[in-house]
Formats: sequence, structure tokens, C-alpha cells
Amino acid sequence: MAYRPTWQGHLKLSLVTCPVALYTATNAGGDVHFNLINPKTNNRIKMITTDPDTGPIERSSLVKGYEVAKGEYILLTDEEIKSVKLESTKTIEIERFVPADEIDRIYWDNPYYLAPDGKLAQEAFGVIRTALEKSGQIALGRVVISTRERILALEPRGKGILAYTIRADAEVRQPDEIFGGISDKAADPAMIAIAEKIIEQQEGPFDPSQFVDRYEEALKALIEDKKKGHKPAKVAEPEDTNVVDLMEALRASLAGKDKPPAKSTKAKPAKAAAAKPKARKAG
Repeated sequence: MAYRPTWQGHLKLSLVTCPVALYTATNAGGDVHFNLINPKTNNRIKMITTDPDTGPIERSSLVKGYEVAKGEYILLTDEEIKSVKLESTKTIEIERFVPADEIDRIYWDNPYYLAPDGKLAQEAFGVIRTALEKSGQIALGRVVISTRERILALEPRGKGILAYTIRADAEVRQPDEIFGGISDKAADPAMIAIAEKIIEQQEGPFDPSQFVDRYEEALKALIEDKKKGHKPAKVAEPEDTNVVDLMEALRASLAGKDKPPAKSTKAKPAKAAAAKPKARKAG
């Protein structure tokens, strides 16, 4: 299957350049896609572009507008937008090499594959890729994708290069904005010890093939049932997982029980290492 590149241009390391193509490294999620249907006619609804004053209008005649005030727009045609030329519009120039562990994972965005564009590009591409591999570092460059200049992180992957767009600092929320309300009180050491043992029991290799979208599978089953004329079975509501006695829940988990223990208000003897915390909901 021939894949269509997301971007085509050149990869540049100092004075060494070669034509390259950038491909999305992931597939669009989900096989179940819904359309809006009028249940009275069973017709698929069409979305029509409409001007509130003049009515329906052809999409091909529309232009983009940037709102500068309420109801006031600066209009830009596709040609005008394309006239904005940066070197990164057509060239990924490697600007810096950094250790991978210096890039916080929160900044990693979308993955792409970077490959030589044509046989003549393979030699220069191979030189850059191999030098990058030997450096043991991440190469940083810039690229314009969809009217935005993005930082691009490059690392060897197989015979090619794996490229990740990197979020700008302004795109990342500061942790304290979300975590600021979390208590500074230290957790019970005895409970932590049990939780660590639970983690040990559940350790294993990462195998993405073992993870499937169970919600999508359930949707497919629902669609198949309706296709056969069956009345969909009512799915039971998930059990309430609120736990009053956290220590009892941890001990039950360590014992391998699937379900949390029944709620209990009965006090447990305090551990010598730490007093039992006040009852609270898990999560």
C-alpha cells in the first residue's frame, strides 16, 4: 500500500541536505464511524454551508478569516497564506542535539516517520541517520505543518527516522494549576508497602497487541445485534468502587480479590508504623 506523505521537503544537517518525506506513524482511531440520520426518513443528513444573510453558499468560494473584533475579520486566501515562506516550510534543518531524557514526556506530541524521498536521496539520508544513531541523542529541527511551525524531534528507528512534533511551552499547562489542591500530607508507609507489593504482582512487559478498544468491540457487537434484529441486551451498571476502608481494600487487592471489600465502618487496629488515616474515598 502506497502511503501519502503529510509533508515533503529537505532534511538538512549543516551543508548536507537530502529530499525527505514525512508520513503519519499512526492510523486514525476506531473502525466504528457514525453518520447523522433523520430517524423519520432514514436519510443521511447533509451539512450545508450557509450564510446567515444570503443562505447556502458553495464551500469552494469561501476564504479564511481572522477575527480582530466582534464581527470584524481580516480575510486571507489560500494563496496569501501560502505566500508566508519560512525555511522550515520546505526544509527541516537540524539545529541542536540533546539527550532524550532532557525532553519532558509532556512535550512529546504526534509521531511521524521520516524517510528519503527517492533513491538519489538515500545516501545522504543514510549518512545523517547513522551519525544521529551514533550520537545517541535526539536531533531538534523545525517544520511547518498545517500553518504552524513545530519543533521536530528526530531519532533513528529501523532504517529510517522517527520524528515527533514537540509542543511549545505555551501549550503545556503548569502542574500546579491542576495539582495545587492536592494535600502535602505523606501517605501511610504501611499502605505504601502493600501497594508496592501489588505493583510487583502486576509487573510485566509492554505488549500493545494485548490492548484492544473494548468499548469499540462492544459497539460492534451492539451494531451486529441490531443488524440481526435482536434487541440489545441491557448492560449492567459498573459496581460502585468507592472504598471506605483503604487498608482493607489494599489487603484484599494483595490477596488477589477482583472486587473491593464491602464498605465497613468498623475500625481497624492501628499499625505501629503509622496511625490509620481518616476514612475517604479512593481515587
